[in-house]
Amino acid sequence: MLGPRVWSSVRQGLSRGLFRTVGAWASGEGKKVDIAGIYPPVTTPFTATAEVDYEKLEENLHKLGTFPFRGFVVQGSNGEFPFLTSSERLEVVSRVRQAMPKDKLLLAGSGCESTQATVEMTVSMAQVGADAAMVVTPCYYSGRMSSAALIHHYTKVADLSPIPVVLYSVPANTGLDLPVDAVVTLSQHPNIVGIKDSGGDVTRIGLIVHKTRRQDFQVLAGSAGFLLAGYAVGAVGGVCALANVLGAQVCQLERLCLTGQWEDAQKLQHRLIEPNTASVLTGPASQVTRRFGIPGLKKTMDWFGYYGGPCRAPLEELSPSQEEALRLDFTSNGWL
Repeated sequence: MLGPRVWSSVRQGLSRGLFRTVGAWASGEGKKVDIAGIYPPVTTPFTATAEVDYEKLEENLHKLGTFPFRGFVVQGSNGEFPFLTSSERLEVVSRVRQAMPKDKLLLAGSGCESTQATVEMTVSMAQVGADAAMVVTPCYYSGRMSSAALIHHYTKVADLSPIPVVLYSVPANTGLDLPVDAVVTLSQHPNIVGIKDSGGDVTRIGLIVHKTRRQDFQVLAGSAGFLLAGYAVGAVGGVCALANVLGAQVCQLERLCLTGQWEDAQKLQHRLIEPNTASVLTGPASQVTRRFGIPGLKKTMDWFGYYGGPCRAPLEELSPSQEEALRLDFTSNGWL
């Protein structure tokens, strides 16, 4: 059972959060929040003793805040959220809210394995400043995560969330795709505004866009590696780890796609594929297993003037040969 304080927050927050959605963000009566745009999934900096380094987090945000991002994703996969305590997850969101520009959206990853824990985390993240909750699929009992089970889970979370909900499908980490039929059903919920799809299957993204076209529902590509393709089939933006180091270039790709400059967009996209494959965690499982994930992303952040620093155990730093291969992916495409 949810505790009394959480239920009180839910009752008070539902009206406040949904009113804010249609009143402050949306362009018309009854419209859901517009999440279109580019979002870097913010990494969590750690000290040499594996404590969260809030000072470095704020420094990174001040630098990232100079780019025309729509907002920031906090406590996504690249934020190492499974390695943080609940209190650390909330403190990171609070610090990001305080440090980021006020006109940006803050999407906070609130997913947990149980529905009850996800509701409690979502309510708590709303209280510390999240504008929307990005909820990853529960996966520990993946064999029982049928469409019906996932629809029930997300419906309950969205019913009780004081802020809008963004679905999050990342099969490389969870071992399961949020089924298209479940996405279509959930798109009809008034408090579910879209999905971040990190699977890299552009056919699937296009199908979701097509089947939800009558709903006020938006799709974000989960990687810069297929951002152009995502825009081509109807996605409205992306949550792109590569934007942590090549923010200007990812935003430029967005502009080229939105203005129909497809030839230039294609050239830029080609130059982003190898660095993206090498340094991000999301994407098809084959990319994740053969490349460098969060340690690679953090290493490139160090190269580009941000603080990457170490990951939390059990993630290990790159070996010298891996670092050399990572650097080659950036230098060969003209970024270093």
